This record gives sequence, structure tokens and C-alpha cells, in this order.
Amino acid sequence: MVDDRVAMDAVFHALASSARRGMIARLATGPLTVGQLAQPLAMSLAAAAKHVQVLERAGLLRRTVEGRRHVCSLEPGPLVSAQAWLAFYERHWRERLDSLDDLFRAEPADDEEQ
Repeated sequence: MVDDRVAMDAVFHALASSARRGMIARLATGPLTVGQLAQPLAMSLAAAAKHVQVLERAGLLRRTVEGRRHVCSLEPGPLVSAQAWLAFYERHWRERLDSLDDLFRAEPADDEEQ
């Protein structure tokens, strides 16, 4: 259980950065080098490499070394776990909001009472 919480914390930490979310989105289309991941971002290659390390530690990315090229591939497994965790709370809030909607529909409007 503790390992699951630690892994989930790492995933949400990785997703907290818009730069890393952008990297994940680009990796969804196929493998890219660290340089290709850094290219559309306003950051150095060293900064991009640090973001890649965060994604790698969270298990969201797999990096292979081909000579001098570091090729990154998306590992969607941790995203599935995060989505499942969020889905539980989505159901909870949807039920709450549906109840609130029912309450508003059941109460007569102030204009109708006069």
C-alpha cells in the first residue's frame, strides 16, 4: 500500500508541470529524443533532461540509449492508475452535483412564489 502511495505521488508530481505534461503528450505520438522533447520548450537541453528524469522516476517514460542519443518512450501504465484514482472521485462529485441539481429543480423559484 505504501509503495502504491509513493508511486501515485510521483505520478502526480510529474504531472504538476506543464512542460512535463507537454512532453507526455508529444510522446503519445511515438518515441522522441531528449533533444526533440526540449525543442518546442523555452528551456535548455539540461533542463529538459531534468524533466525527463522526473518522468522516468515516476515510471511514465522509458529511456534507451542508442549511441549518443537518448530515446524516450511513453509508459502509460502509471497514467492508467492515476486515471482510475481520479475516476473514483469523479463519481463521488458527480453524485454530489446531481443531488444539488435535483435540489434546485425541486425548489420553486422566488418569482413563482409571488
